[in-house]
Amino acid sequence: MARYLSLDWIDALGRAVAESPDLSAAAAGRTIGVTQVVTGGPEGDITYHLQVDDGVVSFAAGPAEPEDVRFVQDWATAVAIATNRMNAQEAFIKGRVRFTGDQQRLLDSTPLFAALDGVFASVRPQTEYD
Repeated sequence: MARYLSLDWIDALGRAVAESPDLSAAAAGRTIGVTQVVTGGPEGDITYHLQVDDGVVSFAAGPAEPEDVRFVQDWATAVAIATNRMNAQEAFIKGRVRFTGDQQRLLDSTPLFAALDGVFASVRPQTEYD
């Protein structure tokens, strides 16, 4: 079991991202760099990213380069979204997730994020959320 947002978890998700044919197919023709910052977690503030470049997808620690979109949220919000106790759209509307960057590029990448959700689901059973 890997703790949510630990380096072990980020590495496990990175491997799952790299091995996902559905995600790779959804990434074809798309380019986006998404940085996620989670504040106040058990290991401090965590920054990780999803980088997509025309079918090549990576997920790793640190900010996206180049960064098109950035999300910032606190630990409790991140855990609630990751465990499906809170809808991400609801968290955004309530101001619990802050967004900066290219909104249109994010909207254009909706199929990519749908495929990414399946990858997250595959890692969720091996994740501790304490």
